[in-house]
Amino acid sequence: MTDLTTNTTATAAEGDAQFGDYVQLLKPRVMSLVVFTALVGLLVAPVSVDPMIAFTAILFIALGGGASGALNMWYDADIDAVMRRTAKRPVPSGRVTSGEALSLGLWLSAISVAMLGLATNWLAAGLLAFTIFFYAVIYTMWLKRATPQNIVIGGAAGAFPPVIGWAAATGSVSIEAILMFGLIFIWTPPHFWALALFMKSDYHEAKVPMLTVTHGRRETRRQILIYTLVLAPVALGLAFTSVAGPVYLAAAIVLNAIFLKGAWDIWRRDEATAEADAYLVEKRVFRFSLYYLFLHFGALLADAGLRSWGIV
Repeated sequence: MTDLTTNTTATAAEGDAQFGDYVQLLKPRVMSLVVFTALVGLLVAPVSVDPMIAFTAILFIALGGGASGALNMWYDADIDAVMRRTAKRPVPSGRVTSGEALSLGLWLSAISVAMLGLATNWLAAGLLAFTIFFYAVIYTMWLKRATPQNIVIGGAAGAFPPVIGWAAATGSVSIEAILMFGLIFIWTPPHFWALALFMKSDYHEAKVPMLTVTHGRRETRRQILIYTLVLAPVALGLAFTSVAGPVYLAAAIVLNAIFLKGAWDIWRRDEATAEADAYLVEKRVFRFSLYYLFLHFGALLADAGLRSWGIV
């Protein structure tokens, strides 16, 4: 941690924080993805789960995701203070102290892991504990500041929730869970690199070795295309497992065709293209990438519903 974190958070006056500031520490938008993919992993598993146990499992998986967010905001306050996109977060803005963010993250980590283990099984709890550790320590404290591969390796943290949901239901991990993990893991780099292309100055000023900063825009665009080409067969491969059906297959074909077209548009863009026009392409691909993941997992959920009704 740098002195900037201490200097920024030291200005926080007692009682300045509102309830919403503590909610923001948990990164609710990221948590929504954690909750949804974990829920899908739990519901498509080939076992029946008591609704109360399912609700409890998702609640504590969500709290574990929130704990990761709080620990990330505690450690990254110095970087967040420099970047326009994150400068107004609770810790760098001084509304929440660094100590409060750390305490909240640690307590939520302990509670979520222990309660998930008691409510479901210790495999699921162990996976949740590893996910929190991976995101807070391996990614936030090490990879993010050390290598342009930070997003590639660090993406594993965001890919674990459906595996945790599956493990909470079944007490095991199978090929279906691994492919759901793979879908999120390989989706993460092109998703974040598309964001980095139009937020390059932020990462440069914060001295974060994002690929756009270390290797330039052209290489970043090439990597987006490569990872999207790898992503498509993984997404389509999931269609031929027990958790998928016709809805998922149709969705995967259409969504991956659109994503590939977007990655191709980014790759083939002339560097001389006006910056404003370039940003339109990159923003469009980034925004579509958000829908891409939700729609894939939504399609899995739809197929599970069709199976439960005996339609497929």
